[in-house]
Amino acid sequence: MTYTKSVSIASMPRHDNFPTIQMLWRSYGLFGALGLASELITTRLLFPGARLIRRPAHIRGRRWIDFGSRLTTGRGLRIDALGDESTRGKLICFGTDVSINDYVHIGAVQSVVIGDRVLMGSKVLITDHNHGSYGTQGKHSDPRIPPSARPLVAAPVVIEDDVWIGEFVSVLPGVRIGKGSIIGTLSTVARDIPPYCVAAGNPARVLKRYDLSSGQWNRE
Repeated sequence: MTYTKSVSIASMPRHDNFPTIQMLWRSYGLFGALGLASELITTRLLFPGARLIRRPAHIRGRRWIDFGSRLTTGRGLRIDALGDESTRGKLICFGTDVSINDYVHIGAVQSVVIGDRVLMGSKVLITDHNHGSYGTQGKHSDPRIPPSARPLVAAPVVIEDDVWIGEFVSVLPGVRIGKGSIIGTLSTVARDIPPYCVAAGNPARVLKRYDLSSGQWNRE
């Protein structure tokens, strides 16, 4: 089982939450620093509360998204907040100091809440809805109907504070990932994960739990 740490500008030393040109030059080289400086300026103009939103970013339903504070994202971000005229409140909410790597897709028709200091690897999917229902709550969609024509069935997703999600992870509708937990690479999270656990697999299951009294990780 492997985990991939997100490497981004969020891990660089801070000076008033905004890296200096000298820091960028030292870390990225001339052309990389110029490109990143351009993205930082664009972020300040379009997403005033964020630290860095890299381009390209595809965001639909912005009025139903709360970007939180000091959000950092990689390239290829896709966020779909699929509200309509009856939608009240936000469908997708980020906490403080969330850091997301490249090509993450988050979609919501009901509610996705991402807590403070959550770290995500690349190519993560988080969704609160399915096309149709397949035995959940006694409802069964007819497979003869094209998937795109089946009704959207949703359940809220909550990712609590200090969660670390590895690369190529899928978080499915109705899931809560507890505070401080770690989700291993290539996992599919189809049911709740308690706080302070390491979970992995398809579907993801708990492999270790952190014992607060002893300060040790214990195997299940």
